[in-house]
Amino acid sequence: MRILIPLLAIALSGSAVAADRASQRQTDEQKLAAALSGLVPDKPTDCVEQYRTSPAQLQAYGDTILYKVSKGLVYRNDTGGGCENIARGDIFVTQSNAGRLCRGDIGRTVSQIGGAMTGSCALGSFVAYRKAPR
Repeated sequence: MRILIPLLAIALSGSAVAADRASQRQTDEQKLAAALSGLVPDKPTDCVEQYRTSPAQLQAYGDTILYKVSKGLVYRNDTGGGCENIARGDIFVTQSNAGRLCRGDIGRTVSQIGGAMTGSCALGSFVAYRKAPR
């Protein structure tokens, strides 16, 4: 009986963590849908010129990064996960030799305080979302 109670507590805490993650994922998906509301997706592309993304405002929703270039242009990138700390204000660092960001490139997140690396992710394809024509 002494063993059963701690095991039950562990099982319950594990299911609470899983429920919290599912709830966060649902919230991220809702926020992402709101951020892309009124925009129409284009076909995915493997690379975008870095000059298009450098003035962009970055936002992260779970594994998805949005590069907000303007009100009428947003690039969506579904990463392999690991760069979620952008959402809490960490800096996103990429390295490119060709002046382009491409699918498969590795991005790192770095803490604004102290500069410690907090995560990394592989970029996916880029999908341009544009304002719907009237």
